[in-house]
Amino acid sequence: MDAKVLQQLLFKKIKEQLPEHVSLAEDLGELLGLSPDSVYRRIRGEKPVDLEELQAICRHYHLSLDGLLQLNADAVLFQAPGVSNGFVPFGKHMQGMLEQFKYFTSFKKREIFYLCKDTPFWYFFLFPAMASFKTFFWSRTINNQPELQQELFSLEAFPAEECRHIGWQLLEEHNKMDSTELWNLESIHSSINQVAYYRDAGIFRERKDLLAVVDDFIRMLDHLQQQAERGITFLPGDSHVKPHGNLQFYVNELILGNNTILLNLDDQKLSMVTYSVFNYISTRDTRFAAKAFGTFNTLLSRSSLISRSGEKERNKFFNALRDKVNQLRS
Repeated sequence: MDAKVLQQLLFKKIKEQLPEHVSLAEDLGELLGLSPDSVYRRIRGEKPVDLEELQAICRHYHLSLDGLLQLNADAVLFQAPGVSNGFVPFGKHMQGMLEQFKYFTSFKKREIFYLCKDTPFWYFFLFPAMASFKTFFWSRTINNQPELQQELFSLEAFPAEECRHIGWQLLEEHNKMDSTELWNLESIHSSINQVAYYRDAGIFRERKDLLAVVDDFIRMLDHLQQQAERGITFLPGDSHVKPHGNLQFYVNELILGNNTILLNLDDQKLSMVTYSVFNYISTRDTRFAAKAFGTFNTLLSRSSLISRSGEKERNKFFNALRDKVNQLRS
């Protein structure tokens, strides 16, 4: 493949990953400091890009040069936001996720597919006590924020208003997308274990704080069951006339898998895998996406759809989850 064709393929790949309303020529012109004519000559392959321009393009659009040139058939480039920034406050991490979701919803066609080893984290922000607890837990126990190490959890002392506000915006963006979620009875186990650990270790300042978190845990499950029943995602208090995303809610009794988010954005595939609890890596590699989507669809074919239809199975599933959560009161 000659250099001109490779350069044309480079810009074709970049164009495919941009939302429809973003002009490739304008974006490149701003990035490289070039006139429209100079940009179009490069897009058409009439003017070769130099190494400095290529470096800027690959860095800005998160492209792998060896992937573009197919130098290593087994290599996959992942992006890991914040991996080189050292300590990142949890609120800043959430703000980064919100910007990602806004990017997703900038596409005309946007679909999200979630393999739920754990409950999708945005759902924890549906209700205030659970939102505050999860923010405190992630900040204190996972992110190891120094100022929280000697603190006990109290709703009064730690309302987590900033993260709750961002979490609500995340939910609003999420609900603009059509969703397919694949759950298991163990999808809430990590959160149950977190609450139980804080209870047994005496990290809840008062019992009323524990009970408020458990109550909101149940309210979250109630809301998720209502979403499954209606086959849409919505926020508490939303009217029936407000636009909502469609929801397909599946349950698989045998296979747990890992937390994987797959997206279809104007027919471009994006794959995200979580690591270190609430961090994630992502790739646009088409081979990786094909394998990930293939596995996801195989699991769906061996799962039960409980949204809209399947009332008996839906009630059985959510009743089992509520029974597990209510044991935290003891």
